[in-house]
Amino acid sequence: MPELPEVEVSRLGIKPHINEQVVNKVLIHNTRLRWPVPDEVKTIETLKIIDVRRRAKYLLLDTEIGSVILHLGMSGHLRIVPIEEPLKKHDHVELHFANGKALRLNDARRFGACLWQTPGCDHTLFAKLGPEPLTDDFTAVHLYERSRGKKVAIKQFIMDNHVVVGVGNIYANESLFKAGIHPQKEAGKVSLKRFQLLTPIIKDTLAAAIEQGGTTLKDFSQSDGKPGYFAQQLLVYGRKGQPCMSCETILQEVRLGQRSTIFCSQCQK
Repeated sequence: MPELPEVEVSRLGIKPHINEQVVNKVLIHNTRLRWPVPDEVKTIETLKIIDVRRRAKYLLLDTEIGSVILHLGMSGHLRIVPIEEPLKKHDHVELHFANGKALRLNDARRFGACLWQTPGCDHTLFAKLGPEPLTDDFTAVHLYERSRGKKVAIKQFIMDNHVVVGVGNIYANESLFKAGIHPQKEAGKVSLKRFQLLTPIIKDTLAAAIEQGGTTLKDFSQSDGKPGYFAQQLLVYGRKGQPCMSCETILQEVRLGQRSTIFCSQCQK
């Protein structure tokens, strides 16, 4: 599943091609995605895209009458292509623009979404989301206060979108290793001092992934729209059974919330 950095790079990739562009046509080739595609999406025809934003893992294409919400689901991706380029299998939604380009949502498993939001009214999907991790609203104090009394493992806690959005499995593994916090430690037993260490690490880890992903943007319109997990040296994720890069202890794996969790039993307490 695309994580926050991958979705942010998709936003950065499509924005130069569609921002301030007039939508000539909206084509819905398949309405049966994770949720039915609402008819309101077609009302943006003849209107200009005035901004391309991200909230958690959702992208919002803003117009003066409302916003199209896009979600990539498990396997979805976006492509910018010439309008005349033939459709690919699983191209479910496309927007044609006055500049001759089309934005296409391709999703083989159909867990993605194309929804509608009216101005000044957050979609119900956004109602209980936590703060964005790269903003000033995401602080150590926020994590500390939300964690009091919680017995859930710290890794699951920081991956909870009600606590903070967008800290997916890869980046939770990496952040906890860098902070020296065992992923199974109860969130309620993590001190404020350790949250003060963890919070900037989460921010830096996500920001670095976005920055590294930015190197793909020059070719975005010619690519398959899949920025992928960026060419970075992952310290623990995907390295089960290999030596820790800090102490050479063999990295271990447990399952938390049905997700692979890799850690160093010596470096993380």
